[in-house]
Amino acid sequence: MAEVEGLRSGYAKVGGLVYFGRMLDKIRLSDQGQLPLSYNLGDQNPIFFDGVCCRFLGVEYQRIVNQVRAGHSDEEILEWAYEAGKRPSAEEVRHWNSSMTKCGWRDQSTASLNRWKRQLGLENRTDVQTFFDLYDADEGREIPPSCAP
Repeated sequence: MAEVEGLRSGYAKVGGLVYFGRMLDKIRLSDQGQLPLSYNLGDQNPIFFDGVCCRFLGVEYQRIVNQVRAGHSDEEILEWAYEAGKRPSAEEVRHWNSSMTKCGWRDQSTASLNRWKRQLGLENRTDVQTFFDLYDADEGREIPPSCAP
């Protein structure tokens, strides 16, 4: 289990958006040398959630990093991203949250999710149905029952 103090669940919202806060936590922990090397960080791979989040907001990942390093709060960074990139509509946020919270559940990512479950020894966990569930289970958090697909 990779209990990483200071790393929130992907389900946690900042300004109504899931995952955004987790991305900021990963940047902060990486800068402190406390993010495990096995964690995906940044936008080097187009399927990594950090890059997906930045593309959704229309901002470059490194510019988000710069905002974090400047000491801004999560809410200030999100507002900056809306101004520097794009401010999604309420409907776009709903779609983002729905898509992100279900990633790995009966979609093109299911095989990858199952591979990760095996690697982490979670293959018998029937409650781990999405990548957010995988993060929570691996990091020692309860999977929120209301978040199950």
